[in-house]
Order: sequence, then structure tokens, then C-alpha cells
Amino acid sequence: MKINGNELFVEDLGLKNNETIVFLNGVMTTTSSWYELSDWFVKNGYRVILHDFKGQLKSEKPDGPYTFMEHAEDTIEILRNLGIKKAHFIGTSYGGEVALKIGILFPEFVQTLSVIDSVSELDEKLKNEIENWINMCKDGDGYKFFWGMAEGIYSKNYIEKNKPFLEKRAYATKHMDPSYFKGQTTLYETFMNDVWMTEELKAIKSPTLVVCGELDTLKPPKFSKIIKESIMQSEYIIIPDAGHVVIFEKSKELLSVLIGFIKKNKIKV
Repeated sequence: MKINGNELFVEDLGLKNNETIVFLNGVMTTTSSWYELSDWFVKNGYRVILHDFKGQLKSEKPDGPYTFMEHAEDTIEILRNLGIKKAHFIGTSYGGEVALKIGILFPEFVQTLSVIDSVSELDEKLKNEIENWINMCKDGDGYKFFWGMAEGIYSKNYIEKNKPFLEKRAYATKHMDPSYFKGQTTLYETFMNDVWMTEELKAIKSPTLVVCGELDTLKPPKFSKIIKESIMQSEYIIIPDAGHVVIFEKSKELLSVLIGFIKKNKIKV
């Protein structure tokens, strides 16, 4: 779909006239990262919208850095093109930060926000980690890049139990086109420059669910607590024994939480 001058990869799933859920990707991933969670909603009558942000795997990768406002505007333009006036927004990490910006700038489109393992500001540890990712992207070694970031986003238990699966992903990353790393670098720079939005969060009036993995070392619970304390209508959930990528590590537990939150905040269609 041509959105604000760029070709963005968009998936429109499920029944067209029912409640809509918009899933917003983590920075390194694509729409398929949501399938395990989104499938339940499609099968149970919801309309599901997925897309890759500009700079991500299947979308165009213009020069940047971008802004979170631009990502928010792109997402809302997709909804306008599809005739969707209100939706539940679920975002993880970078996608959660885009969801927050949508809540700030486009409240009329928001029924609920669910923000998973996200931040509204940085500390030195997180800055250093992202700078390390930028340097690994510049090296262009996909295998080294994958394992270099894996220890920061997955819990130790998950890595130990899923080593063969993760090794396959590392080899797949090794063969990524160089454009992937160009896009990733741009997105990381966007994050470093523009994620600062704590003071703006008080503008969010929609019901908001803030979720964080107990063992998240990349964006630890202290950041989720800042978000929760800044949004009046918010709930805060810690997922035990999970690292940064709760959507993979504890997908069943997360799905239960999301279903309950969305059902009690139903859109009148």
C-alpha cells in the first residue's frame, strides 16, 4: 500500500465489518511475528491489521532517521484507506512506542492501547545496547548480529530451551539482504533520537494495558512503570519468567491477558 510516499507491506485479515485490532511490530521483526497471537483474534471474528513500518523487512526503506510521529501517521493513514475509524492497538517494543504516539496524537482512533516491553525514555545502559546494535549492523555479519542481540532480548532459560530454533534464525539472518541492515540502522537511530515522550503520556485518555517481561534486561520493568504511572487509565502486568520478547516466550499467557483486556473494552460496531 502506498502510504505517505512509501510502499508499506500491509495485511488485512478477518471479517471486514467487525472490531479491529492493529498489531505493531518490534523493530527487528515483520508481520509474521504476530501470527501466533493474531490467529486467535481472526478465528474469533475480529478484523486484524498488520504492517511493516517503513525501514522494516517487507516495506520500503527510505533514508532517515524517521520519527515516531511519522510511524503513527503512516499507521493511521492505513486505517483511513481501509475505512477503519476506531481500533485496539497492540504493540511490542518499538511497536509499543508507536502505539503510545498514536494514543497521544490520534486519540479519536483509539479504543485501547496494549503496550508490551516498551519505553518512553532512555537510560545509559539502553543507549549503549542500541549503539552496539548499530555497530553490528555496520559490520554486516548477520549471524554475529543475531547472536549479539539475542542475549539482550531473550531470557537465559528461553535461549537454553530453544537453541536449535534460534540457531536456524541466526543462519537465516546471515543471508539477509544488506538493505535489511540499512533499514535496521535507520530504525535504531530513530529510536535513539525520538523515543522521548514521557511528558506527553498524560495526554493519553484511552484504556491502556502496560505489559513487561519480569526478566527483560533490555527494557526492564522500571520503564513500564514510568508509562503506567503517566497514563491515568492504565493497568500494569508483569509476565513471570519472560525476557524482552514476551510475544514469543510467553505467548499463551500474553494472549489470555490481551483477550481479557480487549473484551472488557469492546468497540461498539
